[in-house]
Amino acid sequence: MIDKLRSIAVFAAVVDQGSFRAAALTLGLAPSRVSEVVSQLEKDLGVTLLYRSTRQLSLTNEGRRLKVAADDMLGAVETGLDAISPLSGEPSGALKVTVPAFVTQTELMDDFARFASTYPKVELDFHFSDRPSDVIRDGFDVAIRAGWLDDSDLMVRTIGHVDRFLVASPQYYDAMPTPTDPSDLEDWQWIRFVMRTDQTEMTSKDGQVVKVLGKSSVSVNSASALYEFSVRGLGLTAIPEHLACRGFDRGELIHVLPEWTMSPLGLHAIWPNQSRRENLTTLFVRFLAGKAQNS
Repeated sequence: MIDKLRSIAVFAAVVDQGSFRAAALTLGLAPSRVSEVVSQLEKDLGVTLLYRSTRQLSLTNEGRRLKVAADDMLGAVETGLDAISPLSGEPSGALKVTVPAFVTQTELMDDFARFASTYPKVELDFHFSDRPSDVIRDGFDVAIRAGWLDDSDLMVRTIGHVDRFLVASPQYYDAMPTPTDPSDLEDWQWIRFVMRTDQTEMTSKDGQVVKVLGKSSVSVNSASALYEFSVRGLGLTAIPEHLACRGFDRGELIHVLPEWTMSPLGLHAIWPNQSRRENLTTLFVRFLAGKAQNS
C-alpha cells in the first residue's frame, strides 16, 4: 500500500507539472524513473491514466478520477502535518499561482517579492497570463483576478484595486470632435478587452453617471495590447493606471475626459474551498490582503 500511495503522489506531480521531466525536477528523480512509476501504477490498476504525446499529456476519465482522489489524499496529509507542526514555525511547501499579465508592472509584484523574502522556504510557481485559467482544472492553488468575478464556488478575498484611465493617441484625439462628456464618444472607435463588458460607465465629479458603448472593430485579450494599439492610433480604450501613465510620460497618449472617472478594477484572490494547501494558501492571501489594507 505504501508503494502505491507513493506512486499516486508521483502521478499527481506529473499532472500538476504538465510533464514527466518537470515532475522529475520537482521530485528530484530521473524522468525515466517517474515514467516507470506511472506506467507501473497503470499496470497495477489495469487502466490507462494518461494519454501521452510528444507535445503534451492529457488525462483519461480514469486519470481524472484518480487525480481528484490524489488531491484529497495529499491534502489530508498536509493538513495532518500542519496539525502537528503548525505555521507558528517556518512555513514551507509549494504554491502555484496564476496572475494577470499586466500585474507584472504594478505594486503587487512588490508584495509577491516581500512574501517570497519573508517565507523563503515556500516555493512560489507564478503563471502570468491575461487569459483566465480554470483554478481547479489547471491545478492552481490561488488565482489573482482583476475586475468582476463569476467563480461562485470558490473562496474570494479582495486584495486591492487598479485605477483605469480612458486614453487615446494625440493623433486620434485631434482627428475627432473634442468631447465634453462621455456621450460624445459614441462615434469613436473603441479598442475592446474581450474579458470586459462592451459598455463603459463613467462618473462626473458631481456624481452624474453616463454609460457609453461606442463602435469597435478591434478586440484583444491583453492589457498590453490595448496600450500598443491605442498608441498606434486605432482608437479609444480604458487601460490600467500604470500603463496610462507610461503613455502620458512618453507623450504617446492623452487622458480623455480627465474630469470623468471609471470604476477601478478590483484585485481579488480566489482559491478552492477545500485547498490541498489550505494553510499556505490562507497565509499567502492574508499577506496580500494585509498589504492592501496598509497601503
